[in-house]
Amino acid sequence: MTSGTITADTSGTWTLGDLPVNRLGFGAMRLTGSAAFHQGTPSDRARSVAVLRKAVELGVNHIDTAAFYFSALRSANEIINTALAPYPDDLVVVTKVGPFRDYSGEWGTAARPDQLRGHVEENLRQLGRDHLDVVNLRRMGQDSIAEHFGALAELRQAGLVRHLGVSDVTSRHLDEALAIAPVVCVQNRWGLDMRDAATDELVRLCGDRGIAFVPFFAVAGEAGAGGATEDHDDAVLAVARAHDASPAQVRLAWTLHQGRHVLAIPGTGNPDHLAENVAAGALRFTEQELDLLDALHTRTG
Repeated sequence: MTSGTITADTSGTWTLGDLPVNRLGFGAMRLTGSAAFHQGTPSDRARSVAVLRKAVELGVNHIDTAAFYFSALRSANEIINTALAPYPDDLVVVTKVGPFRDYSGEWGTAARPDQLRGHVEENLRQLGRDHLDVVNLRRMGQDSIAEHFGALAELRQAGLVRHLGVSDVTSRHLDEALAIAPVVCVQNRWGLDMRDAATDELVRLCGDRGIAFVPFFAVAGEAGAGGATEDHDDAVLAVARAHDASPAQVRLAWTLHQGRHVLAIPGTGNPDHLAENVAAGALRFTEQELDLLDALHTRTG
């Protein structure tokens, strides 16, 4: 499919609280290198800046990032700041807090509730903002998120954060959070070939409650932080051929077909891949094609 003239608004829109975004957004993890964190080689900084500016030109107004997205030489937040500040009025930058990496890149102990303000302030400093549009609390295995989410709710009341979300949670954790403050998005690992019955149910619950569901690794599949998967089922390849599209575009489009509240945040440091990802928002499947892909999702559970 031709991708050069297709913009992110073809994917439709959703509102995060009071912030409208196009459903096809951008994940900043891959801005820093050939793989996430320290797993690859650091990116070309000028190229990463150009990718971000091109994303905005293509109508992307939802960027997902975190202070712990950095490689040996690059910081995603710093690149975002350099490329896009002063920020467009309609740009929504979503960050996440909870995990922690030290200056050497090693993972440290997840933040205690009283340390979350420091995580928020670090994102503010790196991004050059006086408030954060949306902050996701990334659960780090704790049984209850109430105390951590309560700490973020206090920062929201203080004006440092506009809206809150949760990540890597179950429906029980979502209920915990909703009892404390509004939740505008849920961010869990999920995709065409990553079925989990509990997450499927969470996707449905989010739709019923008017909460955005924002899956990560929807394109990468089992490869996760290592990059996009090269292992594609025959059903994906068949649908891709029918639309003159790539398998990655089919994966993204299937994600967006799962409900108006389901968003996509594919990440890349490659400007050609960026245009392809954005163009995936224009793909429309037939009922037969959706049935074929849905059956694949069901089989992978």
